[in-house]
Amino acid sequence: MRSLRERRTDVDPLWVGGHRGLEASLVPGAHIPLTRLWLRSLRTVDRSLSTFLDPLRLAGSIPQALLLLARWQPRAVFTTGGYVAIPVLLAARLLRVPSLLWEGNLVPGRSVRATAGLASAIAVSFEATGRALPGPCYVTGTPTRPLAGLDGAAARERLGIETSERVVLVFGGSQAVRRFDDAVDAALPSLVQRATVIHVTGEAGYGAALRRREALPEDRRQRYRPYAFLREEMADALVAADLVVGRAGSSTLAEVTALGLPMVVVPYPHAGGHQRANARTLGEAGAAIVIEDAAFDGDALLAAASVLDDAARLAAMGAASRSLGRRGAAEANAELLLALAERRPLPGDEVIAAIARGAA
Repeated sequence: MRSLRERRTDVDPLWVGGHRGLEASLVPGAHIPLTRLWLRSLRTVDRSLSTFLDPLRLAGSIPQALLLLARWQPRAVFTTGGYVAIPVLLAARLLRVPSLLWEGNLVPGRSVRATAGLASAIAVSFEATGRALPGPCYVTGTPTRPLAGLDGAAARERLGIETSERVVLVFGGSQAVRRFDDAVDAALPSLVQRATVIHVTGEAGYGAALRRREALPEDRRQRYRPYAFLREEMADALVAADLVVGRAGSSTLAEVTALGLPMVVVPYPHAGGHQRANARTLGEAGAAIVIEDAAFDGDALLAAASVLDDAARLAAMGAASRSLGRRGAAEANAELLLALAERRPLPGDEVIAAIARGAA
């Protein structure tokens, strides 16, 4: 939204979501009107009553989406291709509203594969993704929080970390964070001898992290920084880090590569294996050490963190990470969406690639 409004001050967004997702708490907080369809944002995987109700909710949401778009008459639709995208893209096609479908994973999800042909244009984070989808496809990358102009030394000062310290940032996102907490628990006494550890635990793991900190020798406690959550401070934590340990969601990888950070990536093993494919891209490029979820424990974390002692390898990983980064992803997607909304010809591939790389 920031990138759209930098180009057009008259942008008036409306958000269509579903039930069971995070929209109800996040979208109104961003001062964007939210309308929820009858279907749920996340499709049920395990067999339950919802296994049978979800198709009915989907069918009922199609006329609902048609009525909403007919009333709003939007200039364009932007969708990230989840379950909610199905009725919205169908409605947009029927009402001849141009649409941009964005897919952040290397392996497109089922709803994306099912609806890609309905979109006017497609944006992806990985070049290989575009080869599996029809229609005009642009490699824009994954939009991130604003990262331009951030300074590592200033970020460390705000976090109270010495400039000379090596910093490891550990965060597992919202998926199976217990695996990360257990690995940190086992590795921590040795890990804090090597680096300051910023550990985002989630609310459930925060109490145990505080007890873990108190169990350290007094002169090492300041080198373990547990947080239940990091919001505005997350940008500082990223910029301050020498090494990031995390999952392989598209947003995480986008921020890490935009900053050119080496990574230890532990892909979430479920959700169709999307994260494994995402992680493989970084591993093959030399930007990350990839560890399977089942193999990630304290010993694996310590072994991976030993890269901090190899300055040449750490620098090479950082350079490889930076080569994959697209700091201008939000701007590239905004340019495509406004071209559709204004009924202009879509920009050329090279133009969008330059914007995504931050070169234009």
